[in-house]
Amino acid sequence: MSDIKKFNPVTNDVVELGHRNRRQTLGDDYVDASIKRAEEDDFMQPLQDAVTGLAWGAVWGRPGLSLKHRSMVTMSVLIALGRPNELALHINGALNNGWTKEELQEILLQAACYCGMPAAVDGFRVAKEVLDQRARKEGQ
Repeated sequence: MSDIKKFNPVTNDVVELGHRNRRQTLGDDYVDASIKRAEEDDFMQPLQDAVTGLAWGAVWGRPGLSLKHRSMVTMSVLIALGRPNELALHINGALNNGWTKEELQEILLQAACYCGMPAAVDGFRVAKEVLDQRARKEGQ
């Protein structure tokens, strides 16, 4: 078991890049809470390490697309897969990465053509909740 804990498929630089990308996209509050939960639960820690190092570092950190464009791809996939919890998280992230409300509408309408109208309806519902939450937070 101890050999598994020592295994690290990515370099420290890539992990740090993952932390930066993740914080830029999802925000410090979300990332800090995720890290804290994983630190308190050794079952979840390997997932936290993989998400940060592999997804946010090795993939989101590649030079081929901006964080803004990676957000669009991620939202599109989550709409297609019907993953509303992750979609809400990544809609917030997309807005943090520069997408506008109008651009978000266009992404969701485009998804309707290729993922089906029910997926787009769910996506619009999730997006509306996220936009409303952000508006309430900004109004405080």
